[in-house]
Amino acid sequence: MDHVPGFCPSVSSGANGPATDESSSTDDGLCDAFGDLAALPVEVGERRPTCLRCRRPQKVCLCPFLPPQPLEVSTCLYVVQHPAEESRVLRTVPLLAACLPQGKCNVIVGRRFNEEKHPELAAVCRDSRTLILYPGPKSQNLEELVQYQEVGAVKHNVIIIDGTWSQAKNMFLKNSLFHLPKQVQLNRTLSSQYVIRTQPSNICLSTLECAAVALSILEHNDDIQEVLLRPLKALCSFQLQHGAQVHHSKEHLLKNGMYDKPMPKNKRKIKRMEKLVTDHNVCPR
Repeated sequence: MDHVPGFCPSVSSGANGPATDESSSTDDGLCDAFGDLAALPVEVGERRPTCLRCRRPQKVCLCPFLPPQPLEVSTCLYVVQHPAEESRVLRTVPLLAACLPQGKCNVIVGRRFNEEKHPELAAVCRDSRTLILYPGPKSQNLEELVQYQEVGAVKHNVIIIDGTWSQAKNMFLKNSLFHLPKQVQLNRTLSSQYVIRTQPSNICLSTLECAAVALSILEHNDDIQEVLLRPLKALCSFQLQHGAQVHHSKEHLLKNGMYDKPMPKNKRKIKRMEKLVTDHNVCPR
């Protein structure tokens, strides 16, 4: 039986008869010892003070790299976040939210979404102005879609799935709501600045980077991309200065013979690895 602090197991008779006074005295001592341990105050580790705006520890606050005032945009973002991303230390969504006005970056955490449990998200998915950023054969180039639209003429909603590529793919396929909006992708040739996390390919972007590019296109303002990427670059620079390593993409490692993990035996996984080298659609990470 496991001993719980403060709990004294009862003394039973041994094989040779009842317990002696000496053994009773010893057990009484154990009881006192357990009682003393239980009475000790529990030390709770103090969490580092956190900046309320950028959600970073105050000692490494990134607010100096954020815009002085939230960026005025007509587009409304809906970041559908896999639960695993919520606990990551170096996530980018809090930085994105800190750069935008309240209500313009809505974060919804979960794996499965339906009309009953998420009526507001369902309404957004059914809105004709809503776009979902997800590459594929049905996706339209975002720049082509909006090139003839005037700024602010259509106040788009944009859904971005926040998770690893496999998590995002799983969430997209298993949530029928995400098949309702018009599917778009980014066809700009970009290289991710988020070098402290491994990307599947050179053109896979972090959630913040995808949002930055999408907003700059929808708002017809390239300055938005520069402003939103500033805190991300500062985050990566700080981490690299303090011992973090540059994480090359799996595509880069495969092309340069640097991939040091065992190659998968599953045919589907092998095809997925091959696709990393040949697929040129910009995808969110």
